[in-house]
Amino acid sequence: MKIHAVHLLNDYSGSPKVLSQLIKGWVQAGCAVDVCVNRQTEGFLSGLAGCRYQYHPYRFVDNKALRLLVLLWSQLVLAGQLLWRLRPGDVVYVNTVLPFGAAVAGRLRGCRVIWHVHETSMKPLLLKRFLFGVARRTASEAVYVSEFLAGQEDLGCRRHVLYNALPEGFGPAAAAPMPRKRSRNVLMVCSLKAYKGVDDFVALARRHTPYQFRLVVNATAADIERYFGQQALPENLDIWPVQQDVRPCYAWADVVLNLSRPDQWVETFGLTAIEAMAFGLPLIVPPVGGIAELVDEGVNGYLRDVRDLASVSAALTTLLEDDALYAALRQAAQQRAERYAEGAFQAAGVALVMG
Repeated sequence: MKIHAVHLLNDYSGSPKVLSQLIKGWVQAGCAVDVCVNRQTEGFLSGLAGCRYQYHPYRFVDNKALRLLVLLWSQLVLAGQLLWRLRPGDVVYVNTVLPFGAAVAGRLRGCRVIWHVHETSMKPLLLKRFLFGVARRTASEAVYVSEFLAGQEDLGCRRHVLYNALPEGFGPAAAAPMPRKRSRNVLMVCSLKAYKGVDDFVALARRHTPYQFRLVVNATAADIERYFGQQALPENLDIWPVQQDVRPCYAWADVVLNLSRPDQWVETFGLTAIEAMAFGLPLIVPPVGGIAELVDEGVNGYLRDVRDLASVSAALTTLLEDDALYAALRQAAQQRAERYAEGAFQAAGVALVMG
């Protein structure tokens, strides 16, 4: 049996990171793994030991119509490649719903096709209907990153909920409660998109001038300049481009926010949330979606809708000005992170493909 792990665009975002963790577990368990990914970009799927690489021609382009054509062409090429390479008994592991060509090829070759579903918010709606339609017709099994997503996007096959995990040693040692820092540092890590709440984060920085704000986006410095170039940003805000290692940012922070707008983007999990908790950082996150499953109100953070920015602002003030409350939430966050150990996640991934 060979596992063909398929992803569309390699970068330093959450979904390729999750797949890279699974691949490492499969390799350690002695599985033969082919990684099928685009060639042009670097990310978490680059240079994984013990794998063979097969490349498809996808690349990201700004023009939406051209991007769709590139997607269709890449999937036609990918399907042709896999039809040649697949053998009965192989597993095709499709990460996100975008690389649909791999699933079609796997189905035609009689392979097990496992879809790892990370998303529900997708535009245009016609593309979403097409991709999930292909998934429903080709899936042998489906893996979801949260209970919310499993209920939202039923593919009509055997399903598994596999919460994302933290790499071993990601956070600081958790043997004792971490002391309260005297800083008031506010961090958000996300894509450079309006629906991710980046403009709301800027507005919060303007409201809370005594605090320091840092926005880390999955984008280049040039992208940041294009997005914010016409704005006069507050002096207490720094905006950083994509970081291969975000741990120094978590070590700097006192609280981590996710300000995704529920009417435009529903978070299906939120890998940055468990990364933050590994550092003992309380969270303020949306009250809907998979990310809400990670936060118990008033225990390790708060559930707030960014469309009511005043309520987010009030929760932030409460967190950072009440030292006793902050210490309790900090300890609870660190304890909650222990549920998301990489070893257990990888063992579940191995059991899943061994079927």
